Amino acid sequence: MKLLSGLLALTWPAMAAELELPYTTLERVVGEQLFTQDGRHYVRGNKSTRCQFAYLEKPHIDADGARLRVKARFSGRSAVDLLGGCVGLGDSFDLAMTALPAAKAGAIVFNEVNIATPKDSYYIRRVRVALARSIARDFKIELRDRARTLLEPAGDLASFDLAGIRVTPTALVLVVEFKLVVK
Repeated sequence: MKLLSGLLALTWPAMAAELELPYTTLERVVGEQLFTQDGRHYVRGNKSTRCQFAYLEKPHIDADGARLRVKARFSGRSAVDLLGGCVGLGDSFDLAMTALPAAKAGAIVFNEVNIATPKDSYYIRRVRVALARSIARDFKIELRDRARTLLEPAGDLASFDLAGIRVTPTALVLVVEFKLVVK
């Protein structure tokens, strides 16, 4: 009995594992974490700022070679409220963002963000530049808490690190190192 309880209290060294995240699963995680306001991710304003807002909705994720591609619908307005109406620029259009996913502090972040749109205008060019900066700076997918939720029923998650990311045609492959204390 002592041997069994001793084995159960073992602390395993940090182990590396590869987790394959199919793009449909990644879409669900992104939706749960980032597209939380009626299926939208506001990059400017919110649903109550009717003349000054920008949001993405309906994300679809897949691969573009070594880059991750996110297709989404953009809607935005940069206008002033004048006598109950919005006067200024605004548009809605589909876009495709490509980026190199990278690991940072237990989260997936995006580097070298490019935004492409099927149509062009002064407003759309401004949106592409602003959105690329915003996504590179603010957009991240947290994994540490999700790993804790999944692994802690088996023991205490003593450490977790996202060590690397690879893009494949069907999934995002995450290389994680973790230390699990089984009691």
